[in-house]
Amino acid sequence: MSAKVVDLLVVGAGPAGLAAALEAKRHGLEPLVVDENGLPGGQIYRSVSRSPLADPGVLGPDYLRGRALVDAFTSAGIAYWPQTLAWQIGADKRVSVTRQGAGGGTLQIQAGAIVLAGGAQERPFPIPGWTLPGVMGVGAAQTLLKASALVPDSPAVLAGCGPLLYLFAWQLINAGVPVRAILDTAEASGRRDALRHAGGALRAPSYLMKGFKLLRAIRAAGVQHVKHVEALRVLGTEHAEGIEYVVGGRTARIDTSLVLLHQGVIPNTQVTRSIGCEHVWDDAQLCWHPKTDAWGETSLPGIFVAGDGAGIAGALAAEPSGRLAAVQAAVKLGKLDAAKRDSRALSLRRELSAHTSIRPFLDALYRPAEAFRVPADDSTIVCRCEEVTAGDVRRMAGLGCVGPNQTKSFSRCGMGPCQGRFCGLTVAELLAQAQGCAVPEVGYYRIRPPIKPVTLGELATAVGTPDFLSERAGFPK
Repeated sequence: MSAKVVDLLVVGAGPAGLAAALEAKRHGLEPLVVDENGLPGGQIYRSVSRSPLADPGVLGPDYLRGRALVDAFTSAGIAYWPQTLAWQIGADKRVSVTRQGAGGGTLQIQAGAIVLAGGAQERPFPIPGWTLPGVMGVGAAQTLLKASALVPDSPAVLAGCGPLLYLFAWQLINAGVPVRAILDTAEASGRRDALRHAGGALRAPSYLMKGFKLLRAIRAAGVQHVKHVEALRVLGTEHAEGIEYVVGGRTARIDTSLVLLHQGVIPNTQVTRSIGCEHVWDDAQLCWHPKTDAWGETSLPGIFVAGDGAGIAGALAAEPSGRLAAVQAAVKLGKLDAAKRDSRALSLRRELSAHTSIRPFLDALYRPAEAFRVPADDSTIVCRCEEVTAGDVRRMAGLGCVGPNQTKSFSRCGMGPCQGRFCGLTVAELLAQAQGCAVPEVGYYRIRPPIKPVTLGELATAVGTPDFLSERAGFPK
């Protein structure tokens, strides 16, 4: 199959990907942006250009801010392929993609450089009952609100920790949807630990004020807010009927048919692992991320990671991160000299620092408790795809299973459609706990393409290389 040749391929059209493409265009490159979604914006700015909400302002000013970025992208004459899955990327920067919809099919792209801007995913939250109908991630519920204007038809209980938990509660309140309760699982020690990083937080006062605003609005709405929750269990047989929790040594219950769980986000590393990029363990954020240099370049030359895929820093930090990757790619591709790159990078690094100075504070304040990362109840399902429990993983460890890759042989754990996205961290921490060692010693799944399911029909349908210069951002022919 012949390959389409491009200067720079950007995978993902969230804030990091859009910013990278705009910066690349500024320096004379012709980038191509491929995106699984139907519209640019990623998760944070999902549907911002065509919001189905009567008043998109209910999502807040941070969401509306994305409209300017998306508008700049759609008017810049940058090639944009929506509904396109990049399912195999090689170290040689040859990429296999499948385009959805009429005229869709599979083709290959040969890129001079690649910026991966796949963003983050929600951290697994394995508690008893989390696989019942009526239990969702907060991120999934937020996607339904942004993309389809769908809201809960009954008051929901939000449980867990992290900024998104409170942001979404605030967004539901703005949309006129009652919130039954917020069960905060953050440990009391998190406040003390966060104070050690107060200096960095004070350099980002807008983030602190935003947090205070959310909490004040939630309190004014009369939402029950329970702190220092030590245990959670979703009750029900065929569907969620309630949630049980422990606080101060006492057990309580709230009847509800909808539970929304969240305990932070982690980098989506499936693509970088499949390519063979080196990864490192971040003990502050309790996750893996690809090893990158100051420009976002990975251990594989010419392959960059920008935004939350390189480490959680938020949407505002993603933009300068994407731009820094693009200017270095421009140097490597001969479109920019090092002196001009460094001059441009000065302002970008200042902007990035302004948005990352608060991260150590937030990471400590919302550090997910071990009890919610490593389930003590052996009956708790860990691998949703293959229905493998925490007890199964512990028994595997007792039989000599030393790492997540071995669990595939013992039980198919990590071999389902999600390819370990929803169980990888939990399995690694369970095995590390059972063996009395650190998570980096246990390792992670070996990820192989296709990154996501691709049908035989799609593989068999090779499409001709289109003239991407005629396919401008927004609405391909």
